Amino acid sequence: MAEFVAGFGSSHSVMLVCELEDWQRGFRTFDPKGTFFDRKGNVVSYDQLLKLAPANAPELVTDDAIARRFHSVQAAMAKMRVAVQAAKLDVMIICGDDQNELFSKNMQPAIGIFHGKTVRNPVKKDLPPDAWYKIAQNKRFEDGAPVDYPVHQKLAEHLITGLCNTGFDIASLGGMRDDQHIGHAYSYIHKFYIQDNQFPIVPIFLNTYFPPNQPTPQRCIALGKAIAELVKTWPENLRVGFMASGGLSHFQAEEDLDDAVVDAMRRMDLDFLGNLDVKRLQAGSSEIRNWLVLAGACPDFEMDWVAYEPGYRTEALTGTGLGFATFYPKGSTMAKAAE
Repeated sequence: MAEFVAGFGSSHSVMLVCELEDWQRGFRTFDPKGTFFDRKGNVVSYDQLLKLAPANAPELVTDDAIARRFHSVQAAMAKMRVAVQAAKLDVMIICGDDQNELFSKNMQPAIGIFHGKTVRNPVKKDLPPDAWYKIAQNKRFEDGAPVDYPVHQKLAEHLITGLCNTGFDIASLGGMRDDQHIGHAYSYIHKFYIQDNQFPIVPIFLNTYFPPNQPTPQRCIALGKAIAELVKTWPENLRVGFMASGGLSHFQAEEDLDDAVVDAMRRMDLDFLGNLDVKRLQAGSSEIRNWLVLAGACPDFEMDWVAYEPGYRTEALTGTGLGFATFYPKGSTMAKAAE
C-alpha cells in the first residue's frame, strides 16, 4: 500500500533564484511598476501602497536587513533540499499553479493532473547581462538541452479517475506540444530540491491565480483529503511525498497573513484554513491554496521544521513572504533522518 511519508511546503518565488544585489537594488526599480491589492482585495498602485506602509518601513529594507534575510533564505533552501533527499521518496505529488505556461486565459481549468510519461523543462535562453530578472528566471531551466522529467503515470491516472468518481472535475493532461514546457512551480522544485534524485512526480495544477474559477479554501482542503484517501488505495508499496509549491503572501509581504497560515499549518487547524478570506488570497498570495491542499492531504502530520522571512524589498513593503516547512507523520523517524 502506498503511504504519505513526508509533506513539504516551499515558496518558489523568483527571489529565490536572484542574487543579493537584485534583492537590494533590482526590485527597487522593478516593483513600482507593478499592480497590487489591498487587504480588502481592491487593486491599488505602488504609491497607494507606499502611503499605507508603517513608519518603520525604511528600517526593514536597509541593505543590511535585506542581506540578513537573503542569507537566511539560502540556508532554508539548503535545509529543504536535504529534507527532500532524506525522505527517499518513490514519487512526489507536486501541487502548484500554472501562470500562462501550459494554460492561458483561453483555457484555465480549476484543477488539472498531468499523466503523460514525462514533463519537459526547457533549455536556458541567451540573455544580455543586464537582464537580471530574466537571468534569475533562467536558473530554473536546463543547461545545454531540455530535460524530460519522469511522471508516475499510473498513480496520476489513479488520482484522476478516483477524484472524478468522488465529485471532482479534473482536467486530464496526457502530454504537451513540442513548444510547451512545465511551469516554474514544478521546475523550481526539480532544479533546487529533487536535483539528480530522479524519482517520478505527479503534477497537480491548481488554478490559484486567475478568476473566475479559483477553488475555495474549503475545496482545496477537500481535494487534499480525497488525494490522501486515493493514495491509500494504491496497491503497490510506494513512499509518497507531497509538495505544496508557491506562496506565501505576495506581491506585498503580509506577515500577519503568513504568520496566521503557518501557525494554523503547525496545528493542522483545517477549520481556520478552510475559512481564510479569499480577498486576502489575491495575486501571488493565492498560492497559499497549494498549502491548503497539503493540509488536507496530511492532517495527521506534524510540522517538524519551518523557516519564514518576510521578503521586503521596497519601502512600500512589496515583496514575498518566503516560507519553507517540512511535515512528517506523528512519531515518524523522518525528522531525524533529515538532520
